[in-house]
Amino acid sequence: MKHKYCLDTSGFSNPLMEMPEDIHINLWKNVESKVYQEIFCWNVEIDKEIALIKGSIGRTLISCRNTCLFEVGKGNWNWKAYLEEYKMWCKTYRDYISEFNHDRKDTISLNDLSIVCFAKNLNLPIFSMEKPNLGQRSTKKIRIPELCSTVNVQHYNFIQICRKEGITDQDIAYVQENLI
Repeated sequence: MKHKYCLDTSGFSNPLMEMPEDIHINLWKNVESKVYQEIFCWNVEIDKEIALIKGSIGRTLISCRNTCLFEVGKGNWNWKAYLEEYKMWCKTYRDYISEFNHDRKDTISLNDLSIVCFAKNLNLPIFSMEKPNLGQRSTKKIRIPELCSTVNVQHYNFIQICRKEGITDQDIAYVQENLI
């Protein structure tokens, strides 16, 4: 399997707000090349959010659906185990899930729960820009990084992914051309 990370929408949507494609052109072209290399994967719940990402990176993600989108009942992955674990997690983490608690802010949603469960099922790290809640551990709120820590799933943010994958703002074609 080429996939190396499970993608949460915030992994790209948040950095795009701070580093727009029209200013950080090379950075996002280099990110696109990693998307085309199929190192990211996601589930249907996250796909609905990814469809809202604008610009070239959004179009690139959508164009890679055939190989990066994992759907229940399709493909060669253990989706039955994923579904069972997801149902169990919905009960276990019910007190933290926004939709079950009057849309409580600063806690996980069902989509967040699904992508962490998906990552756990595939034994892959998750890539998101979520940050843990500040202060002491809450009995009412957790975010993706805290859930990842609880269930032993590695969590990476955009900068960590860029460093791990060698993604920079350099014009890769220019660098390769001048190294020859």
